Amino acid sequence: MPLPSPSPTSTAVVTGASSGIGADLARELVARGHGVTLVARREDRLRDLAADLGTSVRVEVIACDVADPAARAALFGEIESRGLTVDVLVNNAGVGTIGAVAEADVDAEIAQVRINVEAVVDLTTRAVRQMVPRGRGAILNVGSVAAFQPFPGQSGYAATKAFVRSYTDGLRAEVAGTGVTVATLHPGPVRTEFFQAAGVDDAVFDDVFPSFMWMPSRAVAKAGIDALEHDRGSVIPGLASRLSAHVFGLLPKRVLLPLLAKQHPGLRV
Repeated sequence: MPLPSPSPTSTAVVTGASSGIGADLARELVARGHGVTLVARREDRLRDLAADLGTSVRVEVIACDVADPAARAALFGEIESRGLTVDVLVNNAGVGTIGAVAEADVDAEIAQVRINVEAVVDLTTRAVRQMVPRGRGAILNVGSVAAFQPFPGQSGYAATKAFVRSYTDGLRAEVAGTGVTVATLHPGPVRTEFFQAAGVDDAVFDDVFPSFMWMPSRAVAKAGIDALEHDRGSVIPGLASRLSAHVFGLLPKRVLLPLLAKQHPGLRV
């Protein structure tokens, strides 16, 4: 089943909606007539986006730190109190650490798991338990092209996205035939605030990823919503990223991993 048809009492929840791919996922949903609930920590940024989205559909703003279990537990109840049903869930919120594990901040590494893994499982489970009995709904989990092989220099990040890939593929098989659509979006390099949040300038990756691999955020968002609309299951936007994931998957790890470690800016001394 494709995306549920929008209605005045349905909403599409987008986490990590304050910037980058999350904001463009919200724009893409609104362009297709869906009301949206924007979720992130920075309420001011969400309100700016809400104003930018206009008044053609209902736009809600909820400040919520998805790393906080209590905040996550209250999210769906808050949406329900506003008279809305979650028909679409987009788990986009994510963070990434960059650098050697031997030099990593322990709290940052654990926070990465809480946001990229724990929050995805929590919110997805809550959504599925509502959607399956209704026979209606759609869930998009945002992974990464880094999910397709270990990634020295971002070992923890790649592992969290590998979890998202495996978890979402399994869930998709579980809900087949229930009326609930599940898909995973695996972006390659995109110029967003991701690298700044990790404490590096994205320019340091320019000699790692050639210019033709960098995708515009809106194009990536469109690919993700299209994956739900057409029930594609899993999508890697951009031919170059798809080819690299395929080729890397064919190489023996004893050959691939030293090469990746050598070229990663976070491991250069």
